[in-house]
Amino acid sequence: MSSPELVLRVLRTELRAVGMTYKVLAERIGMSESSVKRMFGQHDMSLSRLALICKAAGIAMEDVLRGAADITPHADTLTLVQEKSLVTQPRLLLVAICCLGHWNLEQVVETYALTQAECIVYLAELDRLGLIELKPLNRYSLRVSNAFHWLADGPVQQYFREHVVADYFGGHFDGAGETLMCIPARLSLPSAQEMVQKIRQLAEELARLHQNDRRRAAEERDGFTLLLGFRSWEFAAFTALRRPKAAPGNTPLHQAGPRNK
Repeated sequence: MSSPELVLRVLRTELRAVGMTYKVLAERIGMSESSVKRMFGQHDMSLSRLALICKAAGIAMEDVLRGAADITPHADTLTLVQEKSLVTQPRLLLVAICCLGHWNLEQVVETYALTQAECIVYLAELDRLGLIELKPLNRYSLRVSNAFHWLADGPVQQYFREHVVADYFGGHFDGAGETLMCIPARLSLPSAQEMVQKIRQLAEELARLHQNDRRRAAEERDGFTLLLGFRSWEFAAFTALRRPKAAPGNTPLHQAGPRNK
C-alpha cells in the first residue's frame, strides 16, 4: 500500500471516529458528495485539500500523518532467533512488551524498577533486534505491523505458556471491561476456519482501538490483554470418562452374522 493510500485510510478512520459522513463533509468544504467520494476512491489528495478536510472535521492533520507513518507495512512477526533473544532476558522482554504498548521511556522507568540507563540499553538492543527503530532523545517507532503476533509455538509463546498463562487466568475477570468465556461447539472444518478468520478480525479491531486511544492521556488508559485460543480439545478428565469404542468386528450385530431366510 502506497503512502497516499495509507494517509487516506487513516483519514477515513478519523472521519468515522468523529461521525463525519461524506455528505456532511462535502457541505463543509463546498463540494458535491459524489466529488468527495471520487476523491477518496482515486487515492489522490493534495496536502492543501487534506488540511482543509481535517479543519472541517475538527481533526488534527498531524494525527493523520502520524497514523499513516505508524501503519507503514512492516513484518507481522519476529524471527525465531529474535524471539529467543527476548526470552533469555526477561527484562528485555518486558521493555519489548512496553514498546508494543507504545510506552515512552519515562513511563517505563516510573512504573518498573529499571533505571533510565538500563532502559536505554534495552531500547538499543530492541533496535538491533529489529523490533523498534531508536530515534533521538530515546524516542522510537515500531518496526512491526499493527497485525504483529508472536510466532505460533515459538519461544515467546512457550515462555508465556510456562510463566504467564496460570497467572493470567488466576484473575476473577469481574472488573470493568473484563470478561471470560469458555464456549464449546461442534463444528465442521470450514466453520472452524471461518471462526479463526473472525478471531483475526477481532485482533485487528483491538489494534485499531489501541492505535486510536494513543491520543488519550496516560491516566485515561489501562493495560488490557486479550488472550485467545481456539483448538480441537477436550478436558483430559472428561476424556477419561468416555466409553471405550468397540473394536471392529466385535459388535453384537457382527457376531450374530447374517440371518438365513
